[in-house]
Amino acid sequence: MTPSTIFIAFLAYTALLFYITWLTARKANSDSFFIGNKASPWYVVAYGMIGASLSGVTFMSVPGWVGSTGFTYFMVLVGYLFGYTVIATVLMPMYYRLNLTSIYSYLEQRFGFWSYKTGAFFFLLSRTIGASFRMFLVVNVLQIFVFDAWNVPFGLTVAIFITLIILYTFKGGIKTIIWTDTLQTTFMLVAVGVSIYLISKDLQFSFGGLISNVVHSDYSKMIVTDWHSKQFFIKQILSGMFISIVMTGLDQEMMQKNLSCRNIKDAQKNMFTFSTVLVFVNLMFLFLGAVLYLYATKHSIQLPERSDDLFPIIAIRFLGPLAGLVFIIGLISAAYPSADGALTSLTTSFSIDFLGLNKRDNLSELQKQRIRYAVHISFAILLLVVIIVFRSINDRAVIDKLFTVAGYTYGPLLGLYSFGLFTKLSVKDRIVPFIAVASPVICYFLSEYSVQLFGGYKFGFELLILNGMITFIGLWLFRAKPTIAS
Repeated sequence: MTPSTIFIAFLAYTALLFYITWLTARKANSDSFFIGNKASPWYVVAYGMIGASLSGVTFMSVPGWVGSTGFTYFMVLVGYLFGYTVIATVLMPMYYRLNLTSIYSYLEQRFGFWSYKTGAFFFLLSRTIGASFRMFLVVNVLQIFVFDAWNVPFGLTVAIFITLIILYTFKGGIKTIIWTDTLQTTFMLVAVGVSIYLISKDLQFSFGGLISNVVHSDYSKMIVTDWHSKQFFIKQILSGMFISIVMTGLDQEMMQKNLSCRNIKDAQKNMFTFSTVLVFVNLMFLFLGAVLYLYATKHSIQLPERSDDLFPIIAIRFLGPLAGLVFIIGLISAAYPSADGALTSLTTSFSIDFLGLNKRDNLSELQKQRIRYAVHISFAILLLVVIIVFRSINDRAVIDKLFTVAGYTYGPLLGLYSFGLFTKLSVKDRIVPFIAVASPVICYFLSEYSVQLFGGYKFGFELLILNGMITFIGLWLFRAKPTIAS
């Protein structure tokens, strides 16, 4: 594929997004931006959330993992179903009952000012690093296959990408994203399906034959029974449950879409439908990964040093122009939802949690809109800077650690919400920020030295559970004494 072909496909796809933006952003106001006027059809939200949950990292990484871990990630997906059930039956009813715009305002009602700001800050930190990392992966692919050929600086490539995101989320916010996510989910799923079809055709397998070859290959292993392993199936299921709770139920970006539904019943329909379909979609990505490795083996393709690169290399260099084009469109489709949703949720959280824009009755709608625009642009600039910093580091191991650290910051949120929901105790509010910082730091060192400390044990995703437990214990140790009525 030529750089021009890829760039034209990118522009055509972006133009389609702008058309949807024009349709949805007319007559938009602050309520449209933050909660979609609570008028989003639940089935549209459910379908679009699939694309929002599958970032560019998923698009390239999940197929790549199959080479080293097989289908063991499927046990995490089983855990997701339990986690999404908790979200639909415990968290979402509370959010709707309290009529929240930012889900972190619950912490103020339950514990106080500092707990509220701590929860919101950890979300901003996590989402800024996580979104930047996901955008970096995608923009880096565009840079290598398109813009390097034209000697365009990486910083300018990032600026173009973020500017496009600003333009189509600027006014409509979540109201626009609900609909653009449906488009992007469709293109992403089509990209996976077409890629599987083209590879099966090249391998001269029928679809049934392809399934049979995958099932009988070493890649289809799902269950690991060695408890020392990171892929031990019980750890995977428990981890999946808590990952879904914190990265969906305690995440402003994902919950903002659910809160845009008309009522709690619609939101619950959305969550149960979305979670079921998401499991099958992730299974498609695992299946694609096994197919990619079978293809590489047959054609004696040297496996790349980083497994993330396997899908782009085969799609662009070996399968022909159509596969390359499909991959690029699928990758862009995976990138836009994670980027636009992150930017909108960051703007919402800062505007509500730190500026109190929803409580500023002294401001007109126009003044609120101007403030929101300023916040939106400021976060876009911040994402631009962080992505450029990732590029300048130029060390994948360091960047992966930063991304992992960002994941640690969901642990304190898990501990805070668990303590709030499952106890009636109060806390010493001013101590909460220190507990929330100490917990992920402790977890990081336990993870780094777990082999030496715990007889060869290696932490996997279950570190999140430990992180939440440490926060919970810290809150219990520094609980406030009950006030004695006089």
